[in-house]
Amino acid sequence: MNQEDKIYVSGHTGMVGSALVKKLKELGYRNLILKTRSELNLLDQGATRAFFEKERPDYVFHLAAKVGGIHGNRTYPADFLYENVQINTNVIHYAHVYGVKKLLNLGSVCIYPVAAEVPIKESYLLTGPLEKTNEAYAIAKIASLMYCRKLKEQYGSNFISVMPANLYGINDNFHPSNAHVIPMLMKRFHDAKLANADTVVVWGTGNPTRDFLFADDLADGLIFLMREYSEAEHINIGPGVETSIKDLVKMIVEITGYKGKIEFDHTKPDGTPRRYLDTSKINNLGWKPKYTLYEGLTIMYQWMVQNYNNLRQC
Repeated sequence: MNQEDKIYVSGHTGMVGSALVKKLKELGYRNLILKTRSELNLLDQGATRAFFEKERPDYVFHLAAKVGGIHGNRTYPADFLYENVQINTNVIHYAHVYGVKKLLNLGSVCIYPVAAEVPIKESYLLTGPLEKTNEAYAIAKIASLMYCRKLKEQYGSNFISVMPANLYGINDNFHPSNAHVIPMLMKRFHDAKLANADTVVVWGTGNPTRDFLFADDLADGLIFLMREYSEAEHINIGPGVETSIKDLVKMIVEITGYKGKIEFDHTKPDGTPRRYLDTSKINNLGWKPKYTLYEGLTIMYQWMVQNYNNLRQC
């Protein structure tokens, strides 16, 4: 991937997309093709075909997706399945038809079985049932992964898929019910500090573990993989570090400066007890994240405070 190549980033306004575009520009890539949803509706097969026919990108980072929290996935599973299958199929198919040199398809940790052993290896795909709450979204992601894999097998297309750990970062979604755990907790403790609240309640015991990857690190890793990885099998990317929700809360409390009490509501569900990715494959290629979780949270919090009145909530 050279600096003069035409590079299309789908979903460039989101958390990952904006981090990737920033990193590409820092590295001197200027021939970027960026389209908002109003400019290009990837659900529209004709519009997507016309876009690829006209622009003829050399490389594609496919990040666009319909995403949401537990509530959204439970309430609108058919919409999540249809829209994500449609978007992924349109982008991947026309990238193939119009001769894209290489495509990177971004997946999700939810593709793995709900009861998968940890750390989760790439080979655990399709070895057990999926988490019911986001099963539709996961199936759409698995379909895109398989489409990339089969295009490579049948036609030799250099299309790869990458499965990230739980993501967080600048331009995250801070919606009160749809946000993921880090932005939700960060805003909750920040608001509690401003309100001098005595207690903040956190769902569950705090014992479950997850792995968290800063969006800026993911952006760096995606560029690395676009340059260095071309296998048919998907590849995990993450910190390779298991962190309990309780320890995550402690970090966020320290960073936000909240001084009140923390109450873990044991009557609320914990979810999967342990979940983190095996990242030995990408580590063996020579990539590791730059930021620790604490460093990433600090950067994210500083950004959140500076942009508090314009936080993304969707």
